[in-house]
Amino acid sequence: MNLCFLGSSQRLIGNQIIPRAYWIFLCRYLNQSRDYDWIPPKWRLTTLEEMAKMEVKTSLLDDMIGVGDMVLLEPLNEDSFINNLKKRFDHNEVYTYIGSVVISINPYRSLPIYTPEKVEEYRNRNFYELSPHMIHASPVVQCVNMQLVLECWLTDHEENVIFFYENLEIKGEVIISFALSDEAYRSLRDQDKDQCILITGESGAGKTEASKLVMSYVAAVCGKGAEVNQVKEQLLQSNPVLEAFGNAKTVRNDNSSRFGKYMDIEFDFKGDPLGGVISNYLLEKSRVVKQPRGERNFHIFYQILSGASEEFLCKLKLERDFSRYNYLGLDSAKVNGVDDASNFRTVRNAMQIVGFMDHETQSVFEVVAAVLKLGNIEFKPESRANGLDESKIKDKNELKEICELTGIDQSVLERAFSFRTVEAKQEKVSTTLNVAQAYYARDALAKNLYSRLFSWLVTRINESIKAQTKVRKKVMGVLDIYGFEIFEDNSFEQFIINYCNEKLQQIFIELTLKEEQEEYIREGIEWTNIEYFNNAIICDLIENNQTGILAMLDEECLRPGTVTDDTFLEKLNQVCATHQHFESRMSKCSRFLNDTSLPHSCFRIQHYAGKVMYQVEGFVDKNNDLLYRDLSQAMWKANHSLIKALFPEGNPAKINLKRPPTAGSQFKASVATLMKNLQTKNPNYIRCIKPNDKKAAHIFNDALVCHQIRYLGLLENVRVRRAGYAFRQAYEPCLERYKMLCKQTWPHWRGPARAGVEVLFDELGIPEEEFSFGRSKIFIRNPRTARKLLRELKHLKRCNEAATIIAAYWHGTQARGELRRLKEEARNKHAIAVIWACWLGYKARRELKRLKEEARRKHAVAVIWAYWLGLKCKKYRDQFTDQQKLIYEEKLEASELFKDKKALYPASVGQPFQGAYLEISENPKYKKLKDAVDEKIIIAEVVNKINRANGKATSRIFLLTKNNVLLADQKNGTIKSEVPLGDVTKVSMSSQNDGFFAVHLKEGSEAASKGDFLLSSDHLIEMATKLYRTTLSQTKQKLNIEISDEFLVQFKQDKVCVKFIQGSQKNGNIPTCKRKNNRLLEVAVP
Repeated sequence: MNLCFLGSSQRLIGNQIIPRAYWIFLCRYLNQSRDYDWIPPKWRLTTLEEMAKMEVKTSLLDDMIGVGDMVLLEPLNEDSFINNLKKRFDHNEVYTYIGSVVISINPYRSLPIYTPEKVEEYRNRNFYELSPHMIHASPVVQCVNMQLVLECWLTDHEENVIFFYENLEIKGEVIISFALSDEAYRSLRDQDKDQCILITGESGAGKTEASKLVMSYVAAVCGKGAEVNQVKEQLLQSNPVLEAFGNAKTVRNDNSSRFGKYMDIEFDFKGDPLGGVISNYLLEKSRVVKQPRGERNFHIFYQILSGASEEFLCKLKLERDFSRYNYLGLDSAKVNGVDDASNFRTVRNAMQIVGFMDHETQSVFEVVAAVLKLGNIEFKPESRANGLDESKIKDKNELKEICELTGIDQSVLERAFSFRTVEAKQEKVSTTLNVAQAYYARDALAKNLYSRLFSWLVTRINESIKAQTKVRKKVMGVLDIYGFEIFEDNSFEQFIINYCNEKLQQIFIELTLKEEQEEYIREGIEWTNIEYFNNAIICDLIENNQTGILAMLDEECLRPGTVTDDTFLEKLNQVCATHQHFESRMSKCSRFLNDTSLPHSCFRIQHYAGKVMYQVEGFVDKNNDLLYRDLSQAMWKANHSLIKALFPEGNPAKINLKRPPTAGSQFKASVATLMKNLQTKNPNYIRCIKPNDKKAAHIFNDALVCHQIRYLGLLENVRVRRAGYAFRQAYEPCLERYKMLCKQTWPHWRGPARAGVEVLFDELGIPEEEFSFGRSKIFIRNPRTARKLLRELKHLKRCNEAATIIAAYWHGTQARGELRRLKEEARNKHAIAVIWACWLGYKARRELKRLKEEARRKHAVAVIWAYWLGLKCKKYRDQFTDQQKLIYEEKLEASELFKDKKALYPASVGQPFQGAYLEISENPKYKKLKDAVDEKIIIAEVVNKINRANGKATSRIFLLTKNNVLLADQKNGTIKSEVPLGDVTKVSMSSQNDGFFAVHLKEGSEAASKGDFLLSSDHLIEMATKLYRTTLSQTKQKLNIEISDEFLVQFKQDKVCVKFIQGSQKNGNIPTCKRKNNRLLEVAVP
């Protein structure tokens, strides 16, 4: 029959349109009961009956190209294994099972098999439930030739009915990675088991793309909602950022991960993501300064130069030409099929989504630009008087631009490139750097700057994506780590990478081959042991704490004396010579003495993936990973918040003479933590295989694939799976899940769980050869048997669902009648509510009118009263004379200047400001002074001038006129000092109850030659107020009044601090001044 989807509410069979709800019931009931008598005549079609009578196929492997699960491959040998992979690869089927392990072959091209429809198809399906297919559909209408029974149900997250089709006879592609991801996700969500997905393989095998597909699938099938969608988007967008800064083109892979990444995605009890935590492992920072031929530096350098605007490049002091930068290899700067400019826009957008602020993004790119420009700094030798060579920078323009970018003092950074300071205990020794050492320092700084920036990026991303809630979380880990590497020149980085892969292979062996066989023995299942290669001996060669290669390398780095790569190799030749997986031309083992393929400066390790020859040159330096302290301190002094944060050890206050841990020991500890983390989770494996070394589509190199199959132990894995059991479960959960299939075990089984499972399997008629009873688990050999149990369980559940739907229709009819009654009752209540509301509204409006009238009366009274008070105030003010007005203005000015600031102010409020406290014109003693002053005297008062030498006071007459401040001798009236008001800059006084004040004079003025005046007066508030008002009147500038218990006074060439303290005095309540030293006068205030 032909079935056509029209929408979420209608279905079409032939020419009949069937309501959605009846359609759901129809499909379910026909599949369960085979009863057609109840079907309404207008829907009764022969094709529909035939559809329900169709025989359902039971094998997921029907109509599949080749064999989809290697466990079922016949005959099983290396040739048939490779031929099956090749056959499937030629038909674009790049995924194959080994039981629950997935083999993924990199197609080196995009395949149309990762659509949203495929995601929905694999959602909530059992691991072996779907056969390989693709439904070819148009965007609007889907028409399918149905030959099988339709199975449909409502999903958890969608309102519409989603139809799933089993075993459609349509050739297509299976998304096995989706199946594995869904199995892991559902195990985490439904069974509360933490999961991890381990993606392993050689460099270029497609691990990074596989990890992104896994994360995309998990994001697609979990819940919806604004908050959940934001978390999912941030988790997904962290990938472009880390790829840009941590991936590079190599000879084997255009997007090779040059760091290891493990992401823990955290979920709540519903299976919705809460956040995540990313761990990174050993960025290959040596790539920053040097790349092998045919390879590139990290993507971000090329992306900035290609995609940034001219304005942005100008801010970063960069040019678009790649050839301008020594750190960028030119032979492979452009990569076919890679749009660096577009990728740069993607990275900037991703950083914004993840949560980077604009200033943080700017700071990150400034650091990247600084690293790029560091490579352009070149040095030249220069001889010193002592005969030693010293390095000098050839062209300081690049250095200047770097310092402008990073906010570092140019002279500080230039010295750090020319000198090295060695500190031991309390001694510091500064030595010059020759040209070679200067280049080493430059490259070390560039590597450290970039690697620390990368670590900061990971930390910053973690801050954004971490779970905000503290509830218990379920965790799914996704491991995407660099693959096994064998290059022409293999150094310390390849050694560390291959060590990590050895550990991953070891955990695969332990959890798939060793653990499975040991489980059969523990459970008492009859078992013939299968031999396999255990690489634990290789891991021990590298990581043993006493005799391991890493331990020997650390020992060489830490021991005193001359340490070189050659001394390290000699030590290896002594300790590891007899190890069967270690080879060296200089070792005691005579079989390698004449091996010309093994140079004297190299050693070779027989890894699980093959023999790798390592050049020992650079091992010691890269393991030491030293950065001169001068450079760290120069970076810490930068006026750039990010760079300063990247080098905390540069802080002189936190100098630590303890040697930092070596790169090898840090990586070893990180790998140990990773392995411990992985062993706490249920593993799911994707084994990636590279079909050819040319990175080309449609090419399958049998020899290359065979080599990978051998070292990955895939054949041994198949043999263990074939000899073993596909499904196992503890007796208690097995009985709890399937007990409804047997009348004797339903609803409650009173005996032991194992006995209940035995009764259940006997009742279901499952052949004895299909299962075995262990000590604590039931083992089922064939996946078909497990699927039979699931089908039986689903059949019963569907029967229950059918009864539920019929009951739902009846309850719906009753509910609709009750709804009509409630609506009528609600209308009556609404009418009453409206009438009552109108009455209340009328009362409220009447009350409002009364209140408004009352408010208007009160406002009128207030206005009349205000006018009356204003009239009285005006009448009172009109009685003031000009002198009285001036006094009140001065009092108001004093209030603004000193109220709540000077303790002396409250006592001055009640005292009138007299101004002339001395009758100069009437006293003949001051005749000479009167003749000398021809201006109006605003204030005349006797003050005490403080002597800086001893703090003692001398009486002086203080005169303030319209233009000058004068100090005269009290005895004879001789003028001692005359200062124009324009030269007075500030008046300082304490906040306490004293009369001391300082008059500060303008520097360089004639009056300031003897320094400032430190005076004491009983009328301080009046004097300061009049001086302030007179200065403002004459100079049009406000005089600065500083109130502080500690201020500086200029005495000739020296500055003396005047400090006010509290204390009891011998002179009663009179403050006293005492000199403490040449720089301090102390005033004791009671």
